[in-house]
Amino acid sequence: MSTTTGTPPTTEAGGKLPHTSGGATRILASVGAQNLSLIGALVVVLALFGTLNDNFLSLGNMQVVAEAATITGLLAVVQTVVIIIGGLDISVGSQAGVASVVSAMAFTSAGSNPYLGIAAALAVGVLVGILNGLAIVYGRVNPTIATLAGLAAYKGLAQLLSDGRAQGYVLNDDLFVFLGRGKIAGLPVMVWILILVAVAAHVLLKYTDIGRNIYAIGGNDTAARLAGISINKYLIAVYGLIGVVAAVAGVLLTARTGSGQPVSGSEGLELKAITAAALGGAALKGGKGGIGGTLLAVALLGCLENGLTVQGVNSFWQNVAQGSLLVIAVVIQQRRSGERPIGLPA
Repeated sequence: MSTTTGTPPTTEAGGKLPHTSGGATRILASVGAQNLSLIGALVVVLALFGTLNDNFLSLGNMQVVAEAATITGLLAVVQTVVIIIGGLDISVGSQAGVASVVSAMAFTSAGSNPYLGIAAALAVGVLVGILNGLAIVYGRVNPTIATLAGLAAYKGLAQLLSDGRAQGYVLNDDLFVFLGRGKIAGLPVMVWILILVAVAAHVLLKYTDIGRNIYAIGGNDTAARLAGISINKYLIAVYGLIGVVAAVAGVLLTARTGSGQPVSGSEGLELKAITAAALGGAALKGGKGGIGGTLLAVALLGCLENGLTVQGVNSFWQNVAQGSLLVIAVVIQQRRSGERPIGLPA
C-alpha cells in the first residue's frame, strides 16, 4: 500500500502554519502570517493601554483614534500601491499640505463654494503626482530622490501660497463640516472615505489586470516589459493616483481643522504612511504587499500613538517609536527574503 507525504501548509508569506484542521488552516492561510502578527500586536496594545486607562477602549476614544488615523490611512493605502510597483513616494505629506491650502484658498476666493475648493485641490493633486511620475520616468531620477525633492518643493509651495499661515475658514460650510465631523451609520464620514478608497485599491490590485500588471512590474520589471506591459504609463498613472488621494487627504485635513494647513497636520505623514505600508507587508523592493495588512498597521500605529498620548508620553518618543517600527519592519522583510545582509559574509 502506497502512502503520500505532503509539505506543511504555509501562508502566502511563506511561513509555516501549525497543524490544524482543514478549515482552520485555510482561514489562517487566507489571513497570512504577517497579518496574524499585526492582529496579535494590536490586541496586545489594546489590552495594555486599556488596562492603564479605563477610557482608552471607550467608543468615543476609538472614534478619535479612527478619525486621527484616517489621513494617514489614505496615504498608506496609495503608498502601498506605489511600493508594490517598485517605487516610493516621500512627498505625500507635502502633497496633502498643498492640497489643504489650495482647497481653503479656492473656497474663500470663490465665494465660499466648497465644490470649487475641492475641485481645485484635486486638480493640484493630479498635477503634482504626475510631475513626480514624469521626473522618475523621463528624467530617469530615482523615485526616492525625485520624491525627496518633491517633499521639499511642495512644502515650500504650500508655504509660499499661504505665507506660512493657516488659510481660510471652512467650518461655516455644511459640506466641509459634514466631511470633517459628520457621521454615517455611527461611523465618521472620514472613516467611510478611507474604507471606500481601501476597498477600491484592494479590488484594483487583486481582481483586475491592472493590479496583476502592477505586481508584475514590481516583481520583475524586465519580464514585465518583455510581456508587453507599458511600464512608463503605469508608473505615471500610479504617481498620479497618489496625487489624487493625497489631495483627498488634504481636503479632509482642511475639513477637520477648519482651515488650510501648509505644514501643521501634514508634516511627518510620509513617515507614517511608509511605516504602515512596510509593517503591513509591502516589500520595499516591490512585487509584494496588500491593502489589508496596511490597514491593520494603520490601526496599530493609531492606537499606539493615542495610547502614548493618553498616558502623557512626550510626543518625541512617539517619533522614536515610529522610526523603530519602520526599521523592525524592514529587518523582518530582509530576514524573510533570505538575502545575504549587506556587509556580512555569506
